[in-house]
Amino acid sequence: MTAQVFPFLQRPALDLDTHVLGEVRNRIGHLTLNRPAGLNALTLDMVRGIRGYLDAWALDNHIQAVVLRGAGERGFCAGGDIRSLYDSFKAGDTVHEQFFAEEYALDQCLHHYRKPVLAVMDGYTLGGGMGLAQGAELRLVTERTRLAMPEVGIGYFPDVGASYFLSRVPGEIGTYLGVTGVQIEAADALYCGLADWFLESECLATLDERLDKLEWSSSPLKDLQGVLAKLGVQTLPGAPLNRLRPAIDHFFGLPDIASMIEQLQAVTVADSHQWAENTAHLMQTRSPLAMSVTLELLRRGRHMSLDECFAMELHLDQQWFEHGDLIEGVRALLIDKDKKPRWNPPTLELLEPARVERFFEGL
Repeated sequence: MTAQVFPFLQRPALDLDTHVLGEVRNRIGHLTLNRPAGLNALTLDMVRGIRGYLDAWALDNHIQAVVLRGAGERGFCAGGDIRSLYDSFKAGDTVHEQFFAEEYALDQCLHHYRKPVLAVMDGYTLGGGMGLAQGAELRLVTERTRLAMPEVGIGYFPDVGASYFLSRVPGEIGTYLGVTGVQIEAADALYCGLADWFLESECLATLDERLDKLEWSSSPLKDLQGVLAKLGVQTLPGAPLNRLRPAIDHFFGLPDIASMIEQLQAVTVADSHQWAENTAHLMQTRSPLAMSVTLELLRRGRHMSLDECFAMELHLDQQWFEHGDLIEGVRALLIDKDKKPRWNPPTLELLEPARVERFFEGL
């Protein structure tokens, strides 16, 4: 079947940007993030390119579904191109402000999209990559998948809808993932509801072949599910989060970050002693402000709608470059690479609760 590049874009001046590729095959719009050397990290032009395709395909009755993937074998999408956002802020530009507003709007578009979207989370799916994938109705992982919301490691907070999707993960797993930033693999992604299907990466080519030959019915979502059911599975044995669930629910249900770290170091729940020690050590390297704001964000998000969660995250983001720890985190990890961020404040003991609360004022 001949591939056709869809001709209409809402933003033709972009000319699609070479970092976003789109084509239509067998009534499916295939979108590929095409920046493999950078693990397909998102730029503002890429966000606009993706949105242009989605808007066009939503209006085309010929298109039945969308498949979203990343080029290369290493990553679906490693998040936003944080270095460019750092440079924008330092230069007194507004690209970083535009990026987050348009990225969040793109993620909301995916959550509300009128046609089924299949996100192929093969490889690293971090931060902004999770924002894209969690808006899809069908989320596929492989043995190469690594999922995370790692923002606290650079002095930021989980955004792109994480206050909604992490806060709805069973028990306190979402809190654990958010305030530590740890990566999980396919079995855990399925276990905690952040993915729907597992497929061996060697079968991805077969998936494309089946999609190219799919005969559509009046229910495109069921048609896609039928293809996936013949190739993949929806559960995997041995999910580490399942074994750790009692400990995670205990420690990360505590009222504040300081209590979590203290008990992780002092109390053993089930067979989790080494994990608890390692987790406490990891949290002591993270930004106290970012972890504390993340905890408040996730606990508020449990009681808010999707759109309210996005509005809350944008409200925080508009303050964070000036008053948060992101610029220092990027400096230490990506600019100077000394890996010694000077968090403000440096310890949880010096963090006043009022400073956390101020980020949420005016919601």
